Amino acid sequence: MSTNSTKSPHSTKFDQAEAPGFMTSEHLFEVAKKLTPGGVHSPVRSFKGLGRSPVFFQSAQGARLLSVEGKSYLDYCMSFGPLILGHRDPEVSEAVHQMIDTAWSFGACEPYSLELAECIHQIVPFVEKLRFVSSGTEAVMSALRVARAATGRQKVLKFDGCYHGHVDSLLVKSGSGLAGKTSSSSAGVSENVAHETLVIPLDDDQALEKVFSERGSEIAVVVLEPLPANYGLLIQRPEFVHKIIKLAKAHGALVMFDEVISGFRVAAGGMAEILRVRPDLVTYGKVIGGGFPVGCYGGRADIMDLVAPLGPVYQAGTLSANPVGMRAGLVTLKKMIRLNGWKVLSERGQKFADKLQTKLDGVGANLQVDHYGSLFWIHEKGSNTDSTY
Repeated sequence: MSTNSTKSPHSTKFDQAEAPGFMTSEHLFEVAKKLTPGGVHSPVRSFKGLGRSPVFFQSAQGARLLSVEGKSYLDYCMSFGPLILGHRDPEVSEAVHQMIDTAWSFGACEPYSLELAECIHQIVPFVEKLRFVSSGTEAVMSALRVARAATGRQKVLKFDGCYHGHVDSLLVKSGSGLAGKTSSSSAGVSENVAHETLVIPLDDDQALEKVFSERGSEIAVVVLEPLPANYGLLIQRPEFVHKIIKLAKAHGALVMFDEVISGFRVAAGGMAEILRVRPDLVTYGKVIGGGFPVGCYGGRADIMDLVAPLGPVYQAGTLSANPVGMRAGLVTLKKMIRLNGWKVLSERGQKFADKLQTKLDGVGANLQVDHYGSLFWIHEKGSNTDSTY
């Protein structure tokens, strides 16, 4: 009996007889460009602007990545944040394997999400209730919907230089402050959606006072990265953040901290703990999944109780609270607590930034190393607005 098979023209599988080393990053990128827009599944992976094709990685362990060519790389990115313990931490790996041998997905109630939710609540008590989702973007999108329902208002205030995922109403930039129109940073976002968002500069008290004076009664929620870390590490004055909260409260608007990056990274309770504030809503991601796609939004119980099935705000997800991600996130957080990992990372971050700055100064480079905890950013001295990404 014989069977006929058709080999895909884009196949990355090759006969053993083919030349060793044929599976290169350059070759795989050419294949990828035929299969997915730009050859990548997230734009930053494309190495656009670097004058070369991206590196394809086949495995990772600890602080190291291994490319398809067999070259080892030291990883300072850690999947853009989720891998706070490094690649394939042994304790997380064991928990993941046990869960995979138990169940992959239920689409029904299970105990694993309760354990992670209780752990998060113990670390961050102001998160009275939360809902797990599958990404930071999904968390922000859902929290925005809840905030609008809670206030009965439509406008959202965000800050130039803060990134909140690819939610339509937050994927915008400002024109000329309040005098200009708010325009989308992406094609496909309608003008009506973009105009629901007000954008002002970071660290600008005058602009903050003006927007609340002129539009305060329309603002449903102020969305803020308390430690902006996507378009550069833009460390904010605590006084500015506290002023945002004070003005929002005075005008009946909610405050939402987007701690997808900073949450459980700069401190156990993120920037909310460091700033000693209790935002009405908060979004998390990355670290709470231990390397798996997990996000969540939460906050005051009275606001969160607006979410279905208790309330009128609909949000659902087939893979929300996926048990594998729940176990990975729980083990990650428990290990960080046991090892006082945030203190260790902060000390190492300080040491690394100091040594790197010394090296750069030693060769006369006009570069500045800014850091906060384990996050660091290199930029030209005198500039804190241009991203190195």
